[in-house]
Amino acid sequence: MSNLTNSSAGQRILSLLDENSFVEVGESVRARSTDFNEKPSDAPGDGVITGYGTVEGRLVYVYSQDAKSLGGSVGEMHARKIVNIYRLAMKTGYPVIGILDSTGLRIGESTDALNSLGRVMKAMSKASGVIPQITAVFGNAGGGMSVVAELSDFVFMEDKAKLFLNSPDSIKGNYEDKCDTSGAEYKAKAGVVDVFGAEGELFGKIRDLLSYLPDNCDDEAFPVDTDDGLNRMSTELSGCADDAREIILRIADDGNFFEIKSESAKNLTAGFIRLNGATVGVIGNRKKSLSDKDLKLNNVLGLCGMRKALKMVDFCDAFNIPILTLTNVKGFCTCENTEKMGARAAAKLIRAFAGAEVPKVNVVVGEAFGSAAVIMNSKAVGADYVYAWNTAKIGAIDGRHAAEILYDGENESVINEKAREYDEKQGSVVSAAARGYVDTVIDPSETRKYVIGAFEMLYGKSDISPDRKHSTI
Repeated sequence: MSNLTNSSAGQRILSLLDENSFVEVGESVRARSTDFNEKPSDAPGDGVITGYGTVEGRLVYVYSQDAKSLGGSVGEMHARKIVNIYRLAMKTGYPVIGILDSTGLRIGESTDALNSLGRVMKAMSKASGVIPQITAVFGNAGGGMSVVAELSDFVFMEDKAKLFLNSPDSIKGNYEDKCDTSGAEYKAKAGVVDVFGAEGELFGKIRDLLSYLPDNCDDEAFPVDTDDGLNRMSTELSGCADDAREIILRIADDGNFFEIKSESAKNLTAGFIRLNGATVGVIGNRKKSLSDKDLKLNNVLGLCGMRKALKMVDFCDAFNIPILTLTNVKGFCTCENTEKMGARAAAKLIRAFAGAEVPKVNVVVGEAFGSAAVIMNSKAVGADYVYAWNTAKIGAIDGRHAAEILYDGENESVINEKAREYDEKQGSVVSAAARGYVDTVIDPSETRKYVIGAFEMLYGKSDISPDRKHSTI
């Protein structure tokens, strides 16, 4: 008999899906191994419930590990059920949601379990970029199961759950009470987890995210009716240049913004909005937080921020979601972490923007200085249309620093005069537009109208990519 209503695994499925929509698949599956006195008859469904149902009437496939049945451990038949769900999802073209709560590999099945876990990983890899994949961690997900989580597009995590490659106590010099490297807050700050919170909250957030996404790579996200006016003005936008998150909230339909990885790299925000009912992926720099005065930010590109942006660009390009960037960046983060791997991350982000075939619009809302500005979806690396606020500054360097370099040794009055001259000739939005690097200079209050217009103009865009297997960057 199904364990659907008598287990936390089943209750989680019922909480996620529309009422009375779930259809179980593989209910009668039992473990085949009887080594070490294992009893298959005592493990309903072999520790995982699999099937399909609907979210707001849209079909999704789902599996939920049952920690009360063999610890939700991964054995041969357990993995086979998950792989079967992926097989069905790939044939029909609908998302997969995995709910993890597992002690890990079933040691009693040894190589059978190990091989079967590999088959799950392969199925997820093959599905990447074809159907959206969401993983929610509601219990333990250690070792290989943490890799399963990261193979998906988005990771949700219950605030008391554990997600780890190695347990906190196994890390040299650490123990859990010192630093819980498996905890939701730690993983969110590291950029591993997109959203975390109480279990009851996460189901609604998963449903909300799904509403922004298409069913597969051949479809587009479903448009949503809105009464928000196309030409709505936002006079307060001129005061929001330093915080892209505030700009996003003001230009999005009805002020709705689904932010991902909000606890990681807070000087760069990313997520999904709707403009005139259509889903758009958005990325923006933050110089400071207008809602949290105690949060100290700087409008530079760091390693974690670039990785966050990279994930967003790649996902949007795979699933036909237009990309909007709000640029306000003055350089790269001057920290050891960024110096170690920052150039590599920057190269990957350029590859993503340059190769993305979806419509790409950039709005320069503040500073756009140096190589960091080039990376942020500039026209040079592939933006289809570039707007700039009439208050923006664009150039290789700001005027003051340029004057200090070009006129080293001159007195202060000369430096000040040359700084103003440099800003006017080489660092202004007017000079950038005169050279064709900006298509249209706009008043900040009209941002929503112009961005919607650009995306409507770019609808149906078709790029011809070179004939190759993939980039090596």
